[in-house]
Amino acid sequence: MAKISRPNKTHKMYILIIMGIVMGLVFSLGVGSVNIPPGKIFMILLSKLPFTEGLYKNLTITEEAIVLHIRLPRIILAFLVGAQLSAAGVIYQGIFRNPMADPYIIGASSGASLGAALGILFFPSLKIFGIGSTPFFAFIGSAGTVFLVYSLASIGGRTYSFTLLLSGVAVSSFLSAIVSFFMYFSGNKLHQIYFWLMGSFASQGWNEIYINLPYAILGFVMVYCNLRSLNILQLGEETAFFTGVDTERLKKISLTAAALLTASAVAVSGVIGFVGLIIPHITRLIVGPDHRQLFPMSTLVGGLYLMLADTVSRIIIAPTELPVGILTALFGGPFFIYLLFQKKNKDYRI
Repeated sequence: MAKISRPNKTHKMYILIIMGIVMGLVFSLGVGSVNIPPGKIFMILLSKLPFTEGLYKNLTITEEAIVLHIRLPRIILAFLVGAQLSAAGVIYQGIFRNPMADPYIIGASSGASLGAALGILFFPSLKIFGIGSTPFFAFIGSAGTVFLVYSLASIGGRTYSFTLLLSGVAVSSFLSAIVSFFMYFSGNKLHQIYFWLMGSFASQGWNEIYINLPYAILGFVMVYCNLRSLNILQLGEETAFFTGVDTERLKKISLTAAALLTASAVAVSGVIGFVGLIIPHITRLIVGPDHRQLFPMSTLVGGLYLMLADTVSRIIIAPTELPVGILTALFGGPFFIYLLFQKKNKDYRI
């Protein structure tokens, strides 16, 4: 009976989360400095579909601009970044077999911060392939740091989780010190760097979605093709190896995918902590440890979570906007402490 009921339970969870995403989208589009009722939101969205132009009356240009050009791209980007960070969290927790691992564990955050600081300070007006210097250097810094850490942790062609973590901590500390050095001498650009480090989707639009989307899709596909192997890895590297899994290849592909997902997310949003830590853990409690269910569900839940968190950050102290990274940290910090105590009690229980 358990084998029959579990798929039904999973299907119900997907239906619930999709309904939550739709309701969250309507809610996020409607609230703000100008409140727009749900009925008018649906009319605005439907008016842009083929063969419906001109069918809907009483739609003001201002309301259309707010929904289609200000709120909608920001909401989509927040959902995408939340999905990416959650997916990367699933990968790292699977590779390290540790529920306390997160997307920034091997230097993605500090590398992106250094890249963003360099872009803001020295290349503020530079455009590279139509991309601003801050997201471009943040992406390069994040991805480059992850691969540097991976190279430092490789011993005889093999990578061990313990050395990977130690290398990540060492490199992160060093790069964070460099960022602090730049911030000390940044003058009137200090606020801009500091605001980026807190994470925000303010002033982000369709262009940032187009920048981020190819890397997100590539990262998702790379992970999805290796979910079964990631399941087997949970039994231990030796067991996985003797069952036919090339563990080193799996690590390289998974870490590359995680680096793409994290780097492209951080490049357009700044540092938003704890999403990749708490969402996979909560989702695992609901759907179980099978990565074939955990991965897609975590991406959806992570997207919904960050979409709603960004909406709350817009309205909680209106008309001023609170950086969403502060909000996720306020919730994620206590949750991290809870995980820490839970793990400690489990490890040292008599």
